[in-house]
Amino acid sequence: MAETNESPNPKRLPYEITGAQRRALRAQGHGLKSFIRVGQKGMTGEFVESVRSALRDHELIKVSMGEDPPKERKKNAQILAEKTGAHLAQTIGRIALLYRRRVHRPEITLPGKVIEAPQKK
Repeated sequence: MAETNESPNPKRLPYEITGAQRRALRAQGHGLKSFIRVGQKGMTGEFVESVRSALRDHELIKVSMGEDPPKERKKNAQILAEKTGAHLAQTIGRIALLYRRRVHRPEITLPGKVIEAPQKK
């Protein structure tokens, strides 16, 4: 899969999610259909921006990762999560489940407390 020249987002996510929260996201994402697909050109800047836009609208999305070998798909799903500032909740086959909590009016309620990541000085 071709990648953009952008490096992954060096900023840490402002929060961490626990295993129980990840399971809750997988349960909520089970019925979702993937509506974003990596095209022949791979993870271009336009593709990454369309994923960011979808995350602004939906918080939890499924992305179809394409025809790459399994190890490369998982690596590319993690890179996509980093570039979009999202958590990779799950990868199964060619599907990646991404979650990015809205700062204002989040729709998805996670069990337990959201643990804030340490701030860099």
